[in-house]
Amino acid sequence: MFLIRVMSKRRTWVALFVIVYTLLLYSSWNLLQSILNWYKTTLSPQPLSSPSKAWPAAVYASVMLGLVFGVMSMVAALAVAVPAMLVTWITILVLLTFCGKRRRDLVVEGKKLTAEISRVVVKILIKEGNFVAAFCAVLGYFMLVRKNSNEVD
Repeated sequence: MFLIRVMSKRRTWVALFVIVYTLLLYSSWNLLQSILNWYKTTLSPQPLSSPSKAWPAAVYASVMLGLVFGVMSMVAALAVAVPAMLVTWITILVLLTFCGKRRRDLVVEGKKLTAEISRVVVKILIKEGNFVAAFCAVLGYFMLVRKNSNEVD
């Protein structure tokens, strides 16, 4: 009973949201730092006479950076999409109820709606996450190569 009362409070959900995002940001920050440290250690033993020797490591590091940012953007978009998805689902079911649908028909329609809305949300999240990941990977590559070429000069 206590757990139900605590979980029904808005501030509990806000606190859970903040805790989850803090953990997510902390772990992604550590992952980003480890990727950049790996990139630095990969380049440090080699003489940096030409930037062409550093491009495989820069490609790998930029792809990993893009992956981290893509996943972070998908999680952030999911936090916004789930409440919107629930409001849409509830609205459609209420409208179907007012139109005179029977309960059995509402259960069938609800299952169809859940599958369709979930499918659309997942497609959009994947598309947006891939776009952010690709953009961050390209940007990260050019930043790493530029930083590497500035260190050579």
